[in-house]
Amino acid sequence: MTRAYCEQCGYPQTACVCGAVAAIFPRSQLWILQHPSEVDHAKNSVRLLQLAVPDARVIVGETEADFAALRAELTGDSLPTFLLYPSDESLPLPATVASETVRLILLDGTWRKTLKMFRLNPWLQALPQRHLPLAAPTAYRIRKASRSDSLSTLEAAAVALSQLEPGLDVTPMHDLLAELVEQRLRRMPPKVRERYSR
Repeated sequence: MTRAYCEQCGYPQTACVCGAVAAIFPRSQLWILQHPSEVDHAKNSVRLLQLAVPDARVIVGETEADFAALRAELTGDSLPTFLLYPSDESLPLPATVASETVRLILLDGTWRKTLKMFRLNPWLQALPQRHLPLAAPTAYRIRKASRSDSLSTLEAAAVALSQLEPGLDVTPMHDLLAELVEQRLRRMPPKVRERYSR
C-alpha cells in the first residue's frame, strides 16, 4: 500500500509536523548547499528548516559545475556573504550591526561529504569563513554523528541567526526539530528508543 504524505510538510501523514510549524522571516539570507545523498534521507533537517524559514534557499550539488549558476549570481551582487564552516581559516561568527543584512551559506551533509564539497569548490574556500561559538549538544538525537560537536543544519542555522539577529526568536526552529524527534522516538520499539536516550 502506498504511503500517504501530507501536502503541507511533505512528511508521511502519520508523522505530520504541521502542528509545530511557525514560520520566521529573518533579515539574513540562508543558502543551503545540500549534498545529493541528503535529499531523500528521512532524517535530514533541511526539510524542517525550509518549513521554519520559508525564505531559505536550498541548492543540491557537490561539484563546481553543480553550483555554476549560484556562483554567477554571487558575483552579481554586493551582499556580504559568509560560509558557515569550521575550517582552519574560519573566524567566530560575530553579531552584526543591527541594520546590516548578510548571506550565510551552509553545507548540508555528513562531515565527510561536506569536507569533500569544500575541497571540490575553491570558490567556497575563497569566501570569508565563520564558525559558531561552542553550543549545547545537538538535540537531534535520532541521527548519530561522528563528532561530539555536531549540530544538524537546522540547529546550526538557528544558532547563527540568533548570533546575527539577537532580537529574532528562533524558538520555532528548535520546536519543530523537537516535534520530529519526539514523534520518531515514540514510534521506535522500546529497546531501540533506549539507545537514543543515552
